[in-house]
Amino acid sequence: MAGLWRSYQILMSRHPWKVQILTAGSLVGVGDVISQQLIERRGPANHNLQRTAKMMSIGFFFVGPVIGGWYKVLDTLVSGGTKGAALKKMLFDQVAFAPCFLGTFLVISGALNGLTVDENIAKLKRDYTDALISNYYVSSPLSRLPIFTSYHCTTGWLWSRL
Repeated sequence: MAGLWRSYQILMSRHPWKVQILTAGSLVGVGDVISQQLIERRGPANHNLQRTAKMMSIGFFFVGPVIGGWYKVLDTLVSGGTKGAALKKMLFDQVAFAPCFLGTFLVISGALNGLTVDENIAKLKRDYTDALISNYYVSSPLSRLPIFTSYHCTTGWLWSRL
């Protein structure tokens, strides 16, 4: 496993943009497979390959490039490798970037799934707040506190709503 990680790191240093995009598309695709099989319990025979392909395309053409670009912006806004710098990056990410990114992600996924503009707006109004709260829950250190454990947040919630 360590050798695989080293190989990935070497590829990242040589081709950061390509590897970022391929990684994002692959992870979004794996997330959809996990959602369909473990959360929705569809079974292999009922797996929606078209949905997985759409999700992967969002990963390749939206998530990878946008997040890769955002990390470059974050590195220029906040420099250093201290805990304080990491905290500042997390705050910038969660306050400034996450709300915009999530809204755009939901709109793109709705459009790829054939929603009309009106349906997409209604879906965004219905799902955006819950998705943003789920994002904050998953990315927050508070998610480890007992008070939050009753809020059963999984990435499957987002995938199953798309």
